[in-house]
Amino acid sequence: MNMSHRNTIFVDDAEILVQQPHPGDQYVLRVHAPKCAAHAEPGSFAHITCDPMLPLRRPLSIMRTDPEAGWVEFLYKAVGYGTSLLAKRRPGERISLLGPIGRPFAPSPDRPRPLLIGGGVGIPPMVFLADRLRRQPRFEPLAILGSEVPFPFRPRPSAMLVPGMPEGTIAAMPLLEDWGIASRLTSLQGYAGCHEGYVTDLARVWLNALPDEARTQVEIFACGPHPMLAAVATLAAEYSLPAQVSLEEFMACAVGGCAGCTVRVETPTGPAMKRVCVDGPVFDAATIDFTAH
Repeated sequence: MNMSHRNTIFVDDAEILVQQPHPGDQYVLRVHAPKCAAHAEPGSFAHITCDPMLPLRRPLSIMRTDPEAGWVEFLYKAVGYGTSLLAKRRPGERISLLGPIGRPFAPSPDRPRPLLIGGGVGIPPMVFLADRLRRQPRFEPLAILGSEVPFPFRPRPSAMLVPGMPEGTIAAMPLLEDWGIASRLTSLQGYAGCHEGYVTDLARVWLNALPDEARTQVEIFACGPHPMLAAVATLAAEYSLPAQVSLEEFMACAVGGCAGCTVRVETPTGPAMKRVCVDGPVFDAATIDFTAH
């Protein structure tokens, strides 16, 4: 296990506070887990016991925390046996939570225009990062979020002008809007106000509309399905922009012992296999060999 992570991962006997269902088998789960809430950073995740009869935990990206109130919030989709069991848990019940785990995003002060790209259940780390960035006035983030099932929130027309956006692309995430952070939504499902296309399509439109000097202030952060992250890495290379991506991989232990979540990464000394749980989940997009997945 990476020594830098010792004494930073905690076990919380967490009480379920909210289990809110949304269309598309999506759920927002809020639990009282004060130790995790006090130490979580944007990009970190937790390893959760979905059911007492299921020994193996499931990794879930952290969407929001309130260190003072002691809660941690997740957005997940019930797609397999474990998360389907988790979806049946109710407020008042308790679950074991191991976290926070992993290396977080690290925005550069020299890049004050962060571009946050989230797809599907990759949206939560972008919300967490947006929450942190809004507390630092030097940053002016833009979030582009995509989904092929109904969004787990009710989109609303944005009151924030984003130069370069296509006409009619006005749907935004209300929470980000309330925080004063501009956002735009994309989908191939014809949802009202959303850009018809992929998140990287809309990101390219926005980048092309930026003056050259402003474009040099952009840093990309992303989380989502593997093909989306590969497209983000290509986009970043096309515009010579730094990009940090959070990988989502199946894992058993989540603390670096089993090496079941390794990915191929280029290092100064050559290619190496890195563990997503403790060496990541956030990596420099330019170093990841996406063809090896």
